[in-house]
Amino acid sequence: MSPELPFQTLRPWLIERFGGPVYRLALDAGSSCPNRDGSKGFGGCVYCDVEGSGTGALATGSALTAQLKAGIERIARRDDSQGVIAYFQSYSNTYVERARLREVLDTVRPFLGDPVVCVSIATRPDTLPDWAIDELVELRSGSGPGNRVDVWVELGLESASNQVLEDIRRFHTVEEFMETTTRCLDAGLECIAHAILGLPGDGREGARETARVLASSGARGVKAHNLMVLRRTQLEKEWRAGRLHVLDSETYIQWLADFVELLAPDQVLHRITGDAPVEQRLAPEWSMHTNTVRNLLAAELNLRGTRQGSAAILSSGSAGR
Repeated sequence: MSPELPFQTLRPWLIERFGGPVYRLALDAGSSCPNRDGSKGFGGCVYCDVEGSGTGALATGSALTAQLKAGIERIARRDDSQGVIAYFQSYSNTYVERARLREVLDTVRPFLGDPVVCVSIATRPDTLPDWAIDELVELRSGSGPGNRVDVWVELGLESASNQVLEDIRRFHTVEEFMETTTRCLDAGLECIAHAILGLPGDGREGARETARVLASSGARGVKAHNLMVLRRTQLEKEWRAGRLHVLDSETYIQWLADFVELLAPDQVLHRITGDAPVEQRLAPEWSMHTNTVRNLLAAELNLRGTRQGSAAILSSGSAGR
């Protein structure tokens, strides 16, 4: 944990892990989700836009290899860059046939080790079969000792309430999240878990319970942000009808402090605020830079005399898993 901050932040952890700054490169592999294609539902999660919370690059005609090469060239211009995290962001990237997943992963293989030092793949707890984990384990090994890379699996929990998950049309359960996280950890993969604070029906205690679940899950990293209402989402209708209210900035900092107090002390905060283009975001009207949220969160925890993990109650053996 940084001596200056009462919580774990990503950049110092990355520098320690990789020997210098590394930068995330968002990629769109053209995947889908079971709650979009009719397998479980249509329209996706209520907060998710048509790009699947990603770049939408593939829809513009940018092939995956072209996305990767262009991003690597862009990051290489940074004077301090020590590597690239290839981040398959949009939709559920293991919700494909095995041959397609292997095809997607093959695009990064020529770049493993240099400059790609890590591959991060976003998916859902209910769309990660054992064979997909096997493919990710194989990718982690590279083509030899010099090409071995980190592989992260990013899993959306969002809320620790199965009722809330049903209401927001996630259509998976907390139990599925925990089981999938365990399978990833047992295979030697790292997990990054996602949470949204301020979901309809969740409340402040719901945010606290989500932190408790994440603390006990063994996830290495956590991404948290406030609920946002974006254009072309199911939440837009509810918001325009006045049936949905989002957190103001002061309340979000309070809830975020509660959340961080209940995480495991060694979990790394990959994200602590949402970021959506102003032309896409309907609510909230406020938007704060990550540095501002970080400073406000630190100030709130210092005022309370607490820090990350100070309120965590971990089950036996879960810490440091």
